[in-house]
Amino acid sequence: MKRVKRKRVLTTIATKMVFMAIVMCMIVGVSFNNVQASDKKTLMMATTTSTDDTGLLDYLMPLFTKDSGIEVKWTATGSGKALALGVSCDVDVLLVHAPSAEKKYIAEGSGKDRKEVMYNDFIIIGPESDQAAIKGKTVAQALEAIRTKQALFASRGDDSGTHKKELELWKSTGKAMPEKENWYIQTGQGMLQTINLCEERKAYTMTDRGTYIKYKAQKNGNPQLKILVEKDGILINQYSIIAVNPEKCPKVKYELAAKLSDWLVSEKGQNLIKDFKLLGEELFTPNANAK
Repeated sequence: MKRVKRKRVLTTIATKMVFMAIVMCMIVGVSFNNVQASDKKTLMMATTTSTDDTGLLDYLMPLFTKDSGIEVKWTATGSGKALALGVSCDVDVLLVHAPSAEKKYIAEGSGKDRKEVMYNDFIIIGPESDQAAIKGKTVAQALEAIRTKQALFASRGDDSGTHKKELELWKSTGKAMPEKENWYIQTGQGMLQTINLCEERKAYTMTDRGTYIKYKAQKNGNPQLKILVEKDGILINQYSIIAVNPEKCPKVKYELAAKLSDWLVSEKGQNLIKDFKLLGEELFTPNANAK
């Protein structure tokens, strides 16, 4: 009887030891996985809504990750807010389209290594009925006609690159901004949301061509809002990538940002941008090597 009892005790002790060994392995495994997760190469990017809304980043970034092992996470907002995220050291890199603001940002020392990546153009769209009869006019003539007719015009009003450009165009007419006019709507929203509001209200707006093509694709190629003003030289829309300056933000991942920047302006990156199409149309034209 004593031998049997002793054998049971030894078996129980052995079972406990095996169990403790399994638990220890699980703890070590979890710790190892946590170390791996913390060591994972992740890059934080702030960008404009158009690169996100069009699907360009969903198309490009997995390919960059495959080539580099660097995962890119991004927040899409207006270019003004994106630049502010760089100033506050909350991101590592910016992909934006507000050249004047970008150059100021660089001059202040917040960013470095600005590289032009691609461009498209701005267009003015509106209902086919075209209440203000702006179709085919220059930008200045179109804005003056909208002002005179007091036709509804929706502005993003969000300090985005598109909003900055729109303000520039209104100022170029030599007249006061229509900010307080009842016909001038400030949405405070992204481009696609603003376009959808214009569709509901039968209003005009200014958008980048890439986002308009995305909107057109969502409408199966038959959108209610039509392109009315385009191909005016003042409507060029340049996109650039900027690394956040590590001298101002010591914790930013400058080396990873440089790798993304180099990849986007490489022959492969530029060809991928060129090949990104909806309805058979290019949304962006690569121009890193244009100079």
